[in-house]
Amino acid sequence: MVVVDGELKRFMKVSLTIMVSLLYSYFISSKLPKGKFRLISLFPVFFLFALLPLSLSSVFLTGTIAFFITWLTTFKLLLFSFNLGPLVSDPPLTFPLFASVACLPIKIKPKEIDPNYKYPEKYVNPKLPTKILLFAILIAANDHIDQLRPNVKICFYCLTLYLFVDFLLGVSSAIVGSAFDGVVLEPPSNEPYLATSLQDFWGRRWNLLVSNTLRYGIYRPVRAAVDGVVGKRWAAGTGVMAVFVASGVMHEQLVYYISREVPTWEVTWFFVLHGVCVVLEFELKRVVGGRWQPPAVVAWLLTLSFMVVTASWLFFPQLMRADIFAVLLKELKMVEEFVWKLILSLFQNTTLKRA
Repeated sequence: MVVVDGELKRFMKVSLTIMVSLLYSYFISSKLPKGKFRLISLFPVFFLFALLPLSLSSVFLTGTIAFFITWLTTFKLLLFSFNLGPLVSDPPLTFPLFASVACLPIKIKPKEIDPNYKYPEKYVNPKLPTKILLFAILIAANDHIDQLRPNVKICFYCLTLYLFVDFLLGVSSAIVGSAFDGVVLEPPSNEPYLATSLQDFWGRRWNLLVSNTLRYGIYRPVRAAVDGVVGKRWAAGTGVMAVFVASGVMHEQLVYYISREVPTWEVTWFFVLHGVCVVLEFELKRVVGGRWQPPAVVAWLLTLSFMVVTASWLFFPQLMRADIFAVLLKELKMVEEFVWKLILSLFQNTTLKRA
């Protein structure tokens, strides 16, 4: 209990630091001219955000802060310094909405994309309750994970990781969508298990906010920078590789925050490999064109198999050696048990009052 109380106190300090940093960004940095002056003013915030995960010890809180704040919020503020990205709006966002968009993996859908389309009042993912239930079942089954064969265990971790990330994205969207009237959010993901190519998986299905952020923060600047040197054809491939290299380094940093172990760079090589394969996929489609296309089922099986095999080879071993999944599932099980006890207690109190 002392350990939990200490971690919660550290988390409160981290939350306060984040809020003060966003107040500074919104009320002070935003008043500076866009470009280098606003960017320089945000350097202290970037530095603080890079240190925040090191003050925490739990896998869940460390990973969440590293993903939400050190990674995404830093990139959003980087784009904001040039008057780009999800933090820029006309009219300007109110501070509560600015802080929500900055801290959470969400993106407001701009209505001017299709002025004739009637946007729903709230974005609701109908599959979220089912995914939460399945995620809860996987957490409860953690006690029996050691009885599984290694290959089955990796598949279990694949499904757990997907549901965990989808849970964080979906809940964040649900909270903000319910809290702010008139705000329509873009879907955070698009059923990545249905991808029929690597381009489809990384660009149009998995973690769309990260894909969009990297597209504006890395792909377009790199492509524009090398366009006059290597030509448009190779500039696109260079931009894609830059995105995957950056993503690999950021994931490696995320693993370090959680495990505090010297990086082995396996996770980075996973993303480099996928970057190379995405570029090759682009070239193959360009050469073949519409003359031949594999059946959708075959393309889906090949894509899914490639994802599982490469993840088993390069992505998961480093995480499994550090016991990251085992510790995360134990922490989530504690949270799950607490939530169930709380629900049961509230139900009993309600029943007693009625009696």
